[in-house]
Amino acid sequence: VAVLERQVFDFLGFQWAPILANFLHIMAVILGIFGALQGRSRCLALYAGWLLLWLGWNTFIICFYLEVGQLSQDRDFVMTFNTSLHRSWWMENGPGCLVTPVVSSEMVPQEDHHVIAVTGCLLDYPYIEVLSSALQIFLALFGFVFACYVSKVFLEEEDSFDFIGGFDAYGYQAPQKTSHLQLQPLYTSG
Repeated sequence: VAVLERQVFDFLGFQWAPILANFLHIMAVILGIFGALQGRSRCLALYAGWLLLWLGWNTFIICFYLEVGQLSQDRDFVMTFNTSLHRSWWMENGPGCLVTPVVSSEMVPQEDHHVIAVTGCLLDYPYIEVLSSALQIFLALFGFVFACYVSKVFLEEEDSFDFIGGFDAYGYQAPQKTSHLQLQPLYTSG
């Protein structure tokens, strides 16, 4: 549910890289649910592997919005593959935000986007994005531990499964071979 919410708001903000990552995560969650319901440890292992990538992606998102190191929100190609101006939907629609258009000869709008000033936000949009990614990290850590545990349980069940006629002590026993076999005629004359 949390990733579907995130997908909707990324669509509204035209952030194509997060949209693609969210879509792949939704597919991985479906695979993980299938693996858990059907007892498929390989599906759960793939899901757990994806969750490691998902943790990395969300860590990148947190660093991007907090502008850690050389990361900057001014680079359009990171979130939109350089197809449109990057804007988080929360920038203009955050809780308590007042949006006013800015009319200035110095600032030229890019690609049909208007220049705006956003004031009065209870929580700035980078922090909303960071909180969303932090929630995804928490859920991914929980999912990773769960997937590893359930996969281990399924593997142990597969190892202890007794096929009908298996080679265990309680299964079918072949008759013991004897060293002497008595032959008797089928027909007796007499």
